[in-house]
Amino acid sequence: MSALNELRALKLPKGAKRVRDKSETQDNKAAVVFLAPWLIGFFAITLGPIIASLYLSFTNYNLLQNPEFTGLTNIERMLQDSDLGSSLIVTLTYVVISVPLQLAVALAIAVLLDRGMRGLSFYRSVLYLPSLLGGSVAIAVLWRLVFGGDGLLNAFLAIFGIHGPSWIGSPDTALGTLIILHVWTFGAPMVIFLAGLRQIPQQFYEAASTDGAGRWRQFRSITLPLLSPIVFFNLVLGVIGAFQSFTQAYVISNGSGGPTNSTLFITLYLYQKAFGSLQMGYASAIAWLLLLIVGAATAINFWASKYWVFYDD
Repeated sequence: MSALNELRALKLPKGAKRVRDKSETQDNKAAVVFLAPWLIGFFAITLGPIIASLYLSFTNYNLLQNPEFTGLTNIERMLQDSDLGSSLIVTLTYVVISVPLQLAVALAIAVLLDRGMRGLSFYRSVLYLPSLLGGSVAIAVLWRLVFGGDGLLNAFLAIFGIHGPSWIGSPDTALGTLIILHVWTFGAPMVIFLAGLRQIPQQFYEAASTDGAGRWRQFRSITLPLLSPIVFFNLVLGVIGAFQSFTQAYVISNGSGGPTNSTLFITLYLYQKAFGSLQMGYASAIAWLLLLIVGAATAINFWASKYWVFYDD
């Protein structure tokens, strides 16, 4: 720490004012300038709809008439809505299975790429590409062509005399196809894992090799503990993103969440109530329920991180 910073850390006498140097004032001005676009956008565009949706969650509103305040009626309705319960179960199942699988695949690919190979930049770009396309309508349509009754997967299985079902048309496998699609978009966490692996000092592995530790022991005792902050970061982002999944389920089920609600994500159910039935008040209440669930899941992740995330200090 420099002498100037040490002086700043000293406790000033009561009533004394700390004089800011010119560089600190310039840094504060620069921070305000860079934050200004986001702050303007948040207060002018985002904050208003957030407050409006909170109010609408306590109303009966169908876009055609003025909102009618109904108090806790929408909350009572949610407690009795079996379709909402089904959508919550489907969404939680999707999150619990797809996020860990995606992180495991992303970490495995990152470890392989970290060993060094020719054309690393090319492979990294190719493997990252699905993350850019995974949430698009085009990829969801492609998924229907692959896993449909007459899709490419069944055409491949027919070569071996296997007659496959309609994977997206069966309630037992439809959600599994969406999980596979989510795992396939492992590019973003893979790149972050690869950056974290590059920051681990090689002397740790050299010392472990000298002591006779194999690759698995090195991975378990060195790589995972030192990479745990990156795993935690990807986990939090992955959980939030999985709860917000919508496009894939909408396209594959034609907006119905079928078959038999097996792909009815809570976001899709919210869409059905808002724009299918024009029940904007009830849809707003579901949106706030989703916000509370995501917030609770994030809080749980942060609470549990103290037991398995290790930092340098």
